[in-house]
Amino acid sequence: MENPTLDFLKQNKPLDESRQGETLDMKREAKDPNGKKFYIESYGCQMNFSDSEIVASVLMDEGFDLTKNHEEADLILLNTCAIRDNAEQRVRARLKNFTPNKKANPSMQLGILGCMAERLKEKLLEEEKLIDIVCGPDAYRDLPRLVAEAESGRKAVNVFLSREETYADISPVKLTKGGITAFVSIMRGCNNMCSFCVVPFTRGRERSRNAYSIQAECRQLFDEGYREVTLLGQNVDSYSWTNSETEENVSFAQLLELVAQVNPLLRVRFSTSHPKDMVDEVLHTMAKYENICNYIHLPVQSGSTRVLDLMNRTYSREWYMDRIEAINRIIPNCGISSDFITGFCTETEEEHQETLSLMELVKYDFAYMYYYSERPGTLAERKYEDDIPLETKKRRLKEIIDLQQVHSLAKNEPEIGKTLKVLVEKVSRRSDEDFYGRSSENRVVIFPRQNYRIGDYVNVKIERCTSSSLIGHAVGPAEIV
Repeated sequence: MENPTLDFLKQNKPLDESRQGETLDMKREAKDPNGKKFYIESYGCQMNFSDSEIVASVLMDEGFDLTKNHEEADLILLNTCAIRDNAEQRVRARLKNFTPNKKANPSMQLGILGCMAERLKEKLLEEEKLIDIVCGPDAYRDLPRLVAEAESGRKAVNVFLSREETYADISPVKLTKGGITAFVSIMRGCNNMCSFCVVPFTRGRERSRNAYSIQAECRQLFDEGYREVTLLGQNVDSYSWTNSETEENVSFAQLLELVAQVNPLLRVRFSTSHPKDMVDEVLHTMAKYENICNYIHLPVQSGSTRVLDLMNRTYSREWYMDRIEAINRIIPNCGISSDFITGFCTETEEEHQETLSLMELVKYDFAYMYYYSERPGTLAERKYEDDIPLETKKRRLKEIIDLQQVHSLAKNEPEIGKTLKVLVEKVSRRSDEDFYGRSSENRVVIFPRQNYRIGDYVNVKIERCTSSSLIGHAVGPAEIV
């Protein structure tokens, strides 16, 4: 059955490959059209997909039109991920597909955006001769100039990392047609120097968007027909914005409340939380508003305090379990997911077992699971030896995946016989006769379409399940409190 999250974590694919190069919302037209077309693909995390919407807005304001056919594009952009070597190798492989475009249209420009651009900088131009433009995550306003420079025959680069850029004044152009769910970036960068992670080096330091610009964007999305927003940040719990005129400070809990108050029909999700910053105030705010979904993604990475210390996660196993207890106490039946990295430097078999035992204690709904991949320039690469054999990493990862499959099924089985409120998101990819939606707890629900429409809230009685999906039938429209 359908579970894009598990598909992604197992295959390390872009979050939704079907969105690559997809036509923009046709309500938005290029400003003063210049006759040129651009094509964009996004790889990696939700932040990259959100950033691609900012890029689209910048380019359309300069007169570019979007195309879903890269063969007719004057400008091809790949918004990249650098969190694992495999992600970068997939982009390099994809670049080769555009060689015919260059031969057919020598004036066509090819650009690399995002974290891979920031990590490798000018080196990309040397390694990949097809590339004309390299643009980091904080330089998207400069894309029109970079394109003009590339058109003049020079390679164009801007990888400046800003301490202030949030793109708060740019209205993102949604890359999905007739979408119901949308990503809203609330902050950029990361101050958590996890020893395995390149993000602080590719996205810079934390800075938070104006809270009221976020609320306004969510209100506009609702007015355009969207019924769910996901507030995005590398660490949303550390969101903190201060009004320079009034000195009012808005915390993440207060921001959640502002967005929840836009309209009861607008569901609110957020990602990602960091255990060290997950405070009870956020949990109480979630419990207060019915339209803030009962779902938290709380990455743990390892069940061993010693390994967590090596990872520089700044919390212990005990601290993490305290946060899990708080979630279960304040928001009963809350959906919880996590991240795991297996085979980190010096991880022993006993410490791997500690991760499995933590999984048994929590019983996550689902998880993103990987084996450790050393990234150049990180603290772990400089300080620790990547000493766990690949075969051991893969074996430990399989044990984690197998256990998570058991837990995912165990978390779904008690839902059989219950009636859940589901937001209809799209037609199921398995059958045109079925709808795909999610419950507040982020559980995938599949049910026959009947006379319902995408965007409806529907009560669905669950009849059976798999480890990834709940299957049932609609029993009527859902009441919105």
